Amino acid sequence: MLATEKCEACRADSPRVSEAEAQDLLREVPEWQIVEQGGVQRLQRVFRFNDFVSALSFTNAIGRVAEDAQHHPLLITEWGRVTVQWWTHAIGGLHRNDFILAARTDQLLTS
Repeated sequence: MLATEKCEACRADSPRVSEAEAQDLLREVPEWQIVEQGGVQRLQRVFRFNDFVSALSFTNAIGRVAEDAQHHPLLITEWGRVTVQWWTHAIGGLHRNDFILAARTDQLLTS
């Protein structure tokens, strides 16, 4: 299960996932999509909530997961909505770690 995998330390020379690997990994996090911003591929998902307090609580939970992994996403918190983007800054694209953390983010909804 992707969410239980250990993240590895990334350096500037760490490999990005290939297109085929990305497609395989997306099957494990089906609500996520690959988007491109400024020439950098990122994983993105929009989560919906009934109010701002719930969205903010979810944002804070993601923050704890991110800090534990020392891997930090872009988080946009709005009334009833949180947009999350994971990518690996050191390599300017997607690494397996991003998919692992997307899976962990999904798990927050059920915990």
